[in-house]
Amino acid sequence: MQQIIQQDTTKKDTTKKTGKNNSSIDQKVEYKADDSVKMSADKNIVYLYGNARVIYGDFELDASYIKYDKKQNTIFARGVKDPKTGRYTGRPIFKSGADGTAIADSIFYNSETTRAKVYGVFSEQEGGFFSGGQSKKQIDDELHIKNVMYSTCNLPHPHFGLMISKGVVTEKQIITGPVYMIIEDIPTFLGLPFAFFPKQNKRTSGVILPTPGEDATRGFFLQNGGYYLGLNDYWDAKLMGSIYTNGSYETSVLSNYTKRYKYNGNINLSYSSFKDGLEGTEAFANPTKNFSINWSHSQNANANPGTTFSASVRLVSTGRKGYYKNTAAGTTYDINTIATNSTSSSVSYAKAFSNGMNFSMAASSDQTLSTRAISLRLPEVTFNVPTFNPFSSKNAVGEQKWYQKITVGYSLQGTNRIDTFDSLLFQNDGLKRLRSGFSHSIPVNMSFTALKYLNFSLGGTYNEVWNFQSVRRKYTEFADNTYSFREDTLSGFKRAGSYSLSTSMSTKIYGRRDFNPQGKIQALRHVMTPNVSFSYSPDFTKAGSGPYEAAINQNNKPILVNGIPLKYSIFDGMAQPGSFGGPNASIGFGLDNTVELKVRNKNDTTGTGSKKIPIIQGLSFSGSYNFLATSYKLSNIGFSGRSQFTDKLGINYNGTLDPYSLRNDTLPGSTLRIRQDRYFWQTGKFLPRLANFGFSFDYSLNPEALKRKNEANDKLGEAANKKGLTDIQSEQLAAISRDPNAFVDFNIPWNFSFSYSFQYSNDGNTTTTSNTLNFNGDVNLTPKWKVTFNSGYDFKNNGLTPMNLAIYRDLHCWDMSVNWVPYGAYKSYSVTIKVKASILQDLKLSKRQGFYSTYR
Repeated sequence: MQQIIQQDTTKKDTTKKTGKNNSSIDQKVEYKADDSVKMSADKNIVYLYGNARVIYGDFELDASYIKYDKKQNTIFARGVKDPKTGRYTGRPIFKSGADGTAIADSIFYNSETTRAKVYGVFSEQEGGFFSGGQSKKQIDDELHIKNVMYSTCNLPHPHFGLMISKGVVTEKQIITGPVYMIIEDIPTFLGLPFAFFPKQNKRTSGVILPTPGEDATRGFFLQNGGYYLGLNDYWDAKLMGSIYTNGSYETSVLSNYTKRYKYNGNINLSYSSFKDGLEGTEAFANPTKNFSINWSHSQNANANPGTTFSASVRLVSTGRKGYYKNTAAGTTYDINTIATNSTSSSVSYAKAFSNGMNFSMAASSDQTLSTRAISLRLPEVTFNVPTFNPFSSKNAVGEQKWYQKITVGYSLQGTNRIDTFDSLLFQNDGLKRLRSGFSHSIPVNMSFTALKYLNFSLGGTYNEVWNFQSVRRKYTEFADNTYSFREDTLSGFKRAGSYSLSTSMSTKIYGRRDFNPQGKIQALRHVMTPNVSFSYSPDFTKAGSGPYEAAINQNNKPILVNGIPLKYSIFDGMAQPGSFGGPNASIGFGLDNTVELKVRNKNDTTGTGSKKIPIIQGLSFSGSYNFLATSYKLSNIGFSGRSQFTDKLGINYNGTLDPYSLRNDTLPGSTLRIRQDRYFWQTGKFLPRLANFGFSFDYSLNPEALKRKNEANDKLGEAANKKGLTDIQSEQLAAISRDPNAFVDFNIPWNFSFSYSFQYSNDGNTTTTSNTLNFNGDVNLTPKWKVTFNSGYDFKNNGLTPMNLAIYRDLHCWDMSVNWVPYGAYKSYSVTIKVKASILQDLKLSKRQGFYSTYR
């Protein structure tokens, strides 16, 4: 807390006496006081009482009592002792030039030589506070100090600090004699015979002290030590490393860069070699090598309007157990990150044109750590033309003609893709797995209203795909009518097109039932939105037309499956497989429902207020009937919706109804039931079979906690984007972004929330269900103690999922945190006591027991 004292010199006071001294010195001395101004007999000494103020050039001084000697050019100031309370009040507050404001018990200042002696000073300097002792300012602006406490605690009587027995403070450095630590007024053995502190008013380089600790299988360690390079105002770098007594090690390079009003980002490269197990085992003899590459880049929205460039790259090694398990999530020990099984990266560029067209290009990758599968898209290109009216006149007057309502659009997507495994990616034939292609889509549509309430839409879409690779299959048929095939990928340009026609109609139907206007429930409103559509597309799966080929066996005869010739698409597995289906002439139907209650508002003191409660939000049913299908013409009926019962509780649900009946298998001894092309009502059933159903909800006993957390995150984002932040402020915001759990909101007294998900499926023979329950919360035991927890329940194994407990203690200028995983595979704990201020971030005590156990 930096104290800022404002003086109001415009307020008029009839009791105030002011005066000026027209001395022969270059700068005049101005003084005033609220109570009284007295002078000695020879008028060389001025005594100022009550809110006294003296200004000499850029030196400003306020105190309860000031003595100004004109002859000696000296100024003395002190506070006064309140006779009633015995408190020392009205301490001198002074400021000199660009230096910050300081408070002292008393001060002696020579206005001619600008020398000063200060007793019991309290001042803020670049995130730290000096208090107590004696200070003497020399004519060359050097400051000599004696028995002064330096601390990041902002109290005049700090909880801890470094006691400087004597020292010299210059513009760029502090040189001291003996220095020792004091905690709660108790001197400790932690000290140095002398010390040198750089006092740069800019970014500077320096050593980063490591964190000592012990790991269950890797031994004692020194973690995250290294060197910080303050290269310039635009970018910096951290060289970090960790070593373990069993021979394991890890290194990393982290660099941040920024250009104001243009862009900012960071790059993090890390490499590690970990030995697990006992000495002499294979795991110990062959260390696991791990690496990670993280790059984040964002462009300022005002840098180049209409153009954006961003990057979010996260590539990690898979290794023996995966990067996150091997490195304990980069030594963060975060359980959720350790369980990560997939990563994704993207680098994208986008350009929006003034006529509405837009172009984007992105390179991306997806990794699955457990299977070591990797998918690369290098690059993926999209180009879109917004819908426009080709027959509409710019100067049209009056109602549009029917043909002027026709709209046309265009979109293009290009893909360059490789789907493989990381072990095969860089082999000689790695590029042969490349798949390239383009897809084009041209939608044509026309909308109009008929009979005032019916909304109609007519249109069609033409799609075409271009591929630069295609497949050919050679089939071998066996005597038992089974077959196998060998697939070859051929290079060369191939194209195929498809189209579809559609029309749709929708409207809204309103229903309302009014009840007693004085009752609790006043009205019920039901809104139904039915829609009907018809779509048609010809058969694009005919062999010899489009992308489909007939399956021919070794005797050049077609392969038959249930009497039907087998076919395959030459675009299977290619960059643009397209959408080429069989004949379709189907009617689609759907119904969306919304139900609301109008109830009396208890919070309205007039007794006439009401509020709406959405009972059902978007309960929809949908399905289709294909006239050209050879069997199973009616599709399954899907439904989904949401119900909001209270402000705290809302439920999402969805499911599928199967309209077809089941029959027993005709094979002897079989108990299987098989789906048949016969509707449920034809077998005497009243309702269709529920094929699957699911619902989920989340509930918070204190929704204000979630609201405040979201507001805090928004404010953090806004603060990070502000200009003119100091280095200390920027570093603190970056620390919050890196480790949000290290900063706890003690203003939220308690919170408990949980979420539940249920899934049910039934294929007629097997019924499966799954349940997922997660819960988390926190509580303030006292205004300074907070406990947080998160866990869940595993219904399959009938037990709790790994729990994480954290205890936080606000020690004003210090923080204490305890993180504990009491059971499970990641059983561990850590205790950390550290100074809040980033300027003394290495002043901490940490104890941690890792969760590693390679002997499971």
